[in-house]
Amino acid sequence: MAALDQKSPNVLLQSLCCRITGKSEAEVAHQFQYAVRVVGSNYAPTIERDEFLVSEKIKKELLKQRREGDAALFSELHRKLQTQGVLKHRWSVLYLLLSLCEDPRKPSRVGSYGALFAQALPRDAHSTPFYCTRPGSLPLSYPERSGPGAAQISTSMGTSGISSLGVYSLNGPTPQPLLAGHPPQTAGQQLGSRLAWALPNTSALAPTSRAPLGPPPLSTRAPRPRHDGDLTGELGVGEAALVRDILYVFQGIDGKFIKMSNTDNCYKIDSKVVLCKSLRDTSSRLAELGWLHNKIRKYTDLRSLDRAFGLVGQSFCASLHQELKEYYRLLAVLHSQLQVEDDQGVNLGVESSLTLRRLLVWTYDPKVRLKTLAALVDFCQGRKGGELASAVHAYGKTGDPQMRALVQHILSLVSHPILNFLYRWIYDGELEDTYHEFFVASDPTVKTDRLWHDKYSLRKSMIPTFITMDQARKVLLIGKSINFLHQVCHDRTSPGKITPASKSTDSPKDAAELLSDLEGAFQGKIDAAYFETSKYLLNVLNQNYLLLEHLQAMRRYLLLGQGDFIRHLMDLLKPELARPATTLYQHNLTGILETAVRATNAQYDNAEILKRLDVRLLEVSPGDTGWDVFSLDYHVEGPIATVFTRECMSHYLRVFNFLWRAKRMEYILTDIWKGQMCNAKLLKSMPELSGVLHQCHILANEMVHFIHQMQYYITFEVLECCWDELWNKVEKAQDLDHIIAAHEGFLDSVISRCLLDTNSRSLLNQLRAIFDQIIEFQSAQDSLYRSALEELTLRLQYEERKKQRDAEGEWGVTAEQEAEENRRIQEFQETIPKMRSQLRILTHFYQGIVQQFLVLIMTSPDESLRFLSFRLDFNEHYRARDPRLRASLGATRGRRPSNI
Repeated sequence: MAALDQKSPNVLLQSLCCRITGKSEAEVAHQFQYAVRVVGSNYAPTIERDEFLVSEKIKKELLKQRREGDAALFSELHRKLQTQGVLKHRWSVLYLLLSLCEDPRKPSRVGSYGALFAQALPRDAHSTPFYCTRPGSLPLSYPERSGPGAAQISTSMGTSGISSLGVYSLNGPTPQPLLAGHPPQTAGQQLGSRLAWALPNTSALAPTSRAPLGPPPLSTRAPRPRHDGDLTGELGVGEAALVRDILYVFQGIDGKFIKMSNTDNCYKIDSKVVLCKSLRDTSSRLAELGWLHNKIRKYTDLRSLDRAFGLVGQSFCASLHQELKEYYRLLAVLHSQLQVEDDQGVNLGVESSLTLRRLLVWTYDPKVRLKTLAALVDFCQGRKGGELASAVHAYGKTGDPQMRALVQHILSLVSHPILNFLYRWIYDGELEDTYHEFFVASDPTVKTDRLWHDKYSLRKSMIPTFITMDQARKVLLIGKSINFLHQVCHDRTSPGKITPASKSTDSPKDAAELLSDLEGAFQGKIDAAYFETSKYLLNVLNQNYLLLEHLQAMRRYLLLGQGDFIRHLMDLLKPELARPATTLYQHNLTGILETAVRATNAQYDNAEILKRLDVRLLEVSPGDTGWDVFSLDYHVEGPIATVFTRECMSHYLRVFNFLWRAKRMEYILTDIWKGQMCNAKLLKSMPELSGVLHQCHILANEMVHFIHQMQYYITFEVLECCWDELWNKVEKAQDLDHIIAAHEGFLDSVISRCLLDTNSRSLLNQLRAIFDQIIEFQSAQDSLYRSALEELTLRLQYEERKKQRDAEGEWGVTAEQEAEENRRIQEFQETIPKMRSQLRILTHFYQGIVQQFLVLIMTSPDESLRFLSFRLDFNEHYRARDPRLRASLGATRGRRPSNI
């Protein structure tokens, strides 16, 4: 253990201090403590990290000392060191050797190696960690810092540069270098060392004789003279003590006289301390910097430990840590300057010393930046993920270019995880959002058949404001399409072949470049992935799963577009469907369906489509016949079920039942007309029926006219128009969502215009009542013809027997037979008024229902329905009967020419 302790970093560092200063361990305690601070700080040399350059400088230094042999030996040893992997930081070791080989006897250097610790290496501190600038690349001549060049330099910084002092020309003398004998670099000054050059010259004021090492005793320090506001007394405090307290407050640490007040939530000077108003006000203004630091640090410390804050939140905390790191660089330089003054006994009266006024000037820019960060922290409270990015983006909409650059830098860090989420989603279809930060949400409980509709959705609150809603919708569709292809379509094509992945945001710098061109490169990447993925998905659905052919099959079979098939199916089903619904068997109806398919043009359809066509029996109610429960069905499964969902198929079933019922009315009226035409000549010999038959013809013609107009409206004005609109949208569809939306819009339009929606329930009830009257009329006419034909048959048989007896030479009829015949005829003629009365009642009910139907459609918002009323009442028969129709029709007719 003793051997290990001898090799520990602390022991080795203490030995190095002893070797450099030539003193014992007890005497180098102060230098050792400072060395620990330097090693643990963020100091870095201002020269470029070039190993070759440092080695060449060492060789030149050896040659200047006429040590050619040592130079050759060093070159050989350096070559061997490069070939071995023993040291990882060879440049740092060489730079240390170069610093140690400098001649301490030169007057321009520090008087001793011990003074090197005392001066705190301020020249080697720089404030911008992300840029290692070559000497001469950034002109920082002091006369130009207040001009346009300063603005150009500040805007070219890649990071915040919170410790860089942008105000040099305010109160105070012209900045001088810290080290004596080193003039300020004008063209070769590195950006990070601006603060060091801005601090005043202290070495020039130090005595030329070798100063004692370590901090001098209190009795040997030169007393600082008293100036304005530097009150000393029993309760007085000097400005030097305030400066030291302020530097502690800058770090959020209570000083001796300035402490944090929890009640007022601010730093306050001890009430016992006697200070003039100017020093008190200046100290209060400077203490605000510590309050801002505490606010930001408290937020970062609290949120950094919160895993649920997510990657975006951690990126936000990391960006705040970066800004605080810049702020700490400034504090390190200020502390080192104060340490130099204390060690060398610099008086406060000297114009190069640290004062409250100079601190106020040097911390002006950092204070502005910390104010921005504190306000941003308040604005982002309670936010995470995309909502947090939106808050940062919204706060960057300001006219201050420095504040905007700061917020843009933070936004590039915050948006980096979001853009990584986005690219993995649109190029690989992968969503690893553990903390729910991305604006695409996934529900793992959703099954595969509902993947497209329910599994993925947008979290609108998490959509960053720099991403539009259209872009977010496209992002959702891209990843959803990839997952749909893999999980539902079982397509094994890799996402890279569907959409070649472009360069992703590998770093916050890439994210910043992308955010600067949201309408260009970013939009182009999303559009390219969207079009390629959607095109590939639609090709798979159309070619492998026949999506468009299934859509046309729905039109032909469920919407009765295949006329020859539907007519033949009705002819075959008529005997079966006339029976009670409880006596039907599905396998019998399925056999009839297959017969109808083989006998019509439906047989030429794709076998994949025909095997999905089936018969379905609806729920049976008491008194239902086969016509009331029969329905065609179309089985959908796999990817096409995404378009033809259960809701869509239920809509198709409702529309089919309505169209099937309307088609049945047409079929019934055709049978009625055929019966009238066939029986008209037969019943001419029965003149007593002429009035009843005429009444039947009139009522049948009214019904035929009504059904023909309704069929025309349904077939051409509803189905054909809606289908044409649907087909045009499907052909122009860019993604599957467009097809689904067009298909659902088609069904909604058909449902509403076919009077099947809730708003048209009264119209549908009137229409069904009209259909019921047609069925009742068919029954009444069939009963009339049946009775008439029976009577006609009996009369013909009576006349035939008469002729037969006359041919046999007998009397044609006896008195009893004639009386029986007359009695039967009399009974039949007595039934005719009942038939006429029944038809009159039927006509009255039918016309009353039609009249009410016309009144309802006249008030419909659908223009096609209002035009239908003109065709239904073409001769104004109903208008003359109902004043309501008269008013409505008159008002509508006045607008008709403009509508047409």
